[in-house]
Amino acid sequence: MNELNGYDIEDLEVGMTASFSKTITEADIILFAGASGDNNAIHINEEFAQSTPFKGRIAHGFLTASTISAAIANRLPGPGTVYMSQQMRFVGPVRPGDTVKAVVTVTDLVRDKRRAVLKTVCSVGNKVVVEGEALVKTTSRADRA
Repeated sequence: MNELNGYDIEDLEVGMTASFSKTITEADIILFAGASGDNNAIHINEEFAQSTPFKGRIAHGFLTASTISAAIANRLPGPGTVYMSQQMRFVGPVRPGDTVKAVVTVTDLVRDKRRAVLKTVCSVGNKVVVEGEALVKTTSRADRA
């Protein structure tokens, strides 16, 4: 592990997994709308959202997906990791008050380039709401030598 308790490329193995959970609050949705500029009525206007197939407000997809970033940055590989790419599919809604659990699993390693491929899944209860794959650049003990 590095000095910030992140996993270096030398510590990673295929199959390692970690998770991060967060309850999506009303404040999270409003603050994300302000920070991102995404003020879609389906996120912030209950009356409008009632008229959609979702029958109520839903959280921004990228707010939900941000729990993946938290799992990567804080847990696996952890501090010092840099996102290179993220592919994802949004497969279900997240509503205010839902707890999202992001799980990341190491599926491949390119040690000479300090790269890790991670399966990424967000769930609410036992229902998957986001699924995909991330490519990240990790820290290395060799770089600190």
